[in-house]
Amino acid sequence: MKTKTLFKRSFNLCLHLIAGRPVGTELGPETALADHLGISRTTVRAIIAAMERAGLLSVEGRQKLILRTPVDDDFFPEIETESIGAIVEKKFMEWTLRGDYRAGQQVNGLDLARQLGVSSSAIREYLTRFSQFGLLQRRPNNSWVFLGFDGPFANELCDIRDLLELRSVENFCDLPDNHPAWRKLDQLERQHLTLMTDIETRFADFSDLDETFHRLIHGASHNRFVENFHANMSLIFHYHYLWNKSDEKERNVVAIEEHLTYIAALRSRDKDAAVMTARTHLRTARSTLCHSIGGQPAEGALALPTTADSTARL
Repeated sequence: MKTKTLFKRSFNLCLHLIAGRPVGTELGPETALADHLGISRTTVRAIIAAMERAGLLSVEGRQKLILRTPVDDDFFPEIETESIGAIVEKKFMEWTLRGDYRAGQQVNGLDLARQLGVSSSAIREYLTRFSQFGLLQRRPNNSWVFLGFDGPFANELCDIRDLLELRSVENFCDLPDNHPAWRKLDQLERQHLTLMTDIETRFADFSDLDETFHRLIHGASHNRFVENFHANMSLIFHYHYLWNKSDEKERNVVAIEEHLTYIAALRSRDKDAAVMTARTHLRTARSTLCHSIGGQPAEGALALPTTADSTARL
């Protein structure tokens, strides 16, 4: 399974590489591709063979010419390219949202592992990460307790999220034109527009789309601490996001509209405009999160740093 996951993930990365080059150009030698993708030459040869069968490449001896630009259907689904840890994170997030767990409720690690179809060690590792935030407490016999959090905790979490995302926005605007993140941003824009047309019946699907969108932005930081923070933060936001379901559809419509404006600002490469749009959206997210737990946004929370301020502080 690990080998198949590696192949599919590397295949997708190679597709992004092809997408950034003109049709008719040479893909490059196997050794260079292996170094670029961080895989063996054996895996590279398997990828080249699969791309030749798909009509993406023309292979004659050592020459590999690009025949066409990849389309969405060429890519393996994201779920098939994720690591075990990422799969556990996603499944656990979905499970938590469906369960509507409250502070003080116990969770058995072994039972949870069976429900999600993963090993108990994978569950234990994931839950341990959240215990470091003070959201979970470990008990004997593989049981855990959700501790929940209050308004001050939520505002402190949002303060850190705001700072890190604003810096990531600046980095995103500096990405080169052929960076895979721009293609992913285009895909996300299409997914947002599709969801908006089906919002009456699919409004609950926004949670996954929101997590993917913000993960993409934070990924532009190329900073392990930012990416780790996002991984730990995502469940906290999404878990509490859906506690109050009374106006879920209306909130998600507003968030989708803000995301589309956010995407347009990123694509403009205007850092000031992108940061301003990000500030607006993060302010809405803070308000929604605090409202879901019966709290209020902290005074001064709206006065997020400007582009220059955030750069100087980080």
